Amino acid sequence: MSKIVKFEGHNYFRQRLVLATLAGKILKIDKIRPNDANPDFEANFLRLLEKVTNGATIDISYTGTSIVYKPGVIIGGKVYHDCGTARAIGYFLEPLVALAPFAKSPMNITLNGITNDNVDLSVDTIRTVLLPQLKKFGLEEGIELEITSRGAPPNGGGRVTFRCPIVRSLKPIQFTDEGRIKRVRGVAYCTRVAPQFSNRMVDAARGVLDYVNDINIAAVHYQGDKSGLSPGFAVSLLAKTTTSVYYSAELAGGAGQAPEDIGLQAARMLLSEIRKGGCVDSIAQTLTLLYMVLGPNDVSKVRVGELTPFTIQYLRDLQDFFGSQFKITQEVDNDKTVLGAAPSSLIMTCVGIGYINTNKKTT
Repeated sequence: MSKIVKFEGHNYFRQRLVLATLAGKILKIDKIRPNDANPDFEANFLRLLEKVTNGATIDISYTGTSIVYKPGVIIGGKVYHDCGTARAIGYFLEPLVALAPFAKSPMNITLNGITNDNVDLSVDTIRTVLLPQLKKFGLEEGIELEITSRGAPPNGGGRVTFRCPIVRSLKPIQFTDEGRIKRVRGVAYCTRVAPQFSNRMVDAARGVLDYVNDINIAAVHYQGDKSGLSPGFAVSLLAKTTTSVYYSAELAGGAGQAPEDIGLQAARMLLSEIRKGGCVDSIAQTLTLLYMVLGPNDVSKVRVGELTPFTIQYLRDLQDFFGSQFKITQEVDNDKTVLGAAPSSLIMTCVGIGYINTNKKTT
């Protein structure tokens, strides 16, 4: 653990902490918001990281603009954490999904806070898009995200429980066939508003997506203890192809917004995501590429659509922490160009570093 990886700025804060934890390298970040007050949610995430690891040390400068993180062992286990209301549960849960398979014992983490907003990933999208990615790399059984109650901003009050088994090593993937859209699923929920809000979102979304025969969007009205502390409504949509590719879109409504507008816009966002193509949804690009790097000393290959700016920086960070590089080739699909869809996609290829979860006992 002698090498120190250095960065500047507050961007990509969580992701770099996760990569440092997995790589076992000391992380130093300087110039973290030098002219602004440091938000509570970043300190809150550090507290969560301390709960799921053992032996980690975090040194924060007097001004709060510099941090040195020495990672410990990922222990997992049963953890309870209050995420507060500055950021949604997704801000805290997304990094845990990346760490969970490499813990000493299976994770069983309960998180309280906001379940759906338009800043962080919703718990619905994490459950329907991110978690299925784990199964492609060899985690078949025991992955679960239970949504006990909803929590809309500003006061939250939602609760979820994330359970994940552990593995000693991942499997390589060959995932280049996008397939064709087979069905659309989703959930439209509302809390502390009229139950009709959910149905109105569903009707608006279905009107845009009616070219797909198999559509099932559940309309759910949460009441009592399951409705959180604030009124709110949101919709999360998922399209699945014949080769188990998932495309997603989500949108939360606020005061003064019509449910129909939320359903309509979410459906259009889903069509836009489908148009980008690839075998991995935009929000799942980084997790997939990370697991390809951590895979065995074998070739993994995946087709992606347009790389997000976040993913591009993530590729640089993967090289800084693991020394890994991807071969990127562009493929043009003339059929799609004729249909007005994305004319090209990228084939991402890499050789895994053979990462072993030494915390897991061999059987």
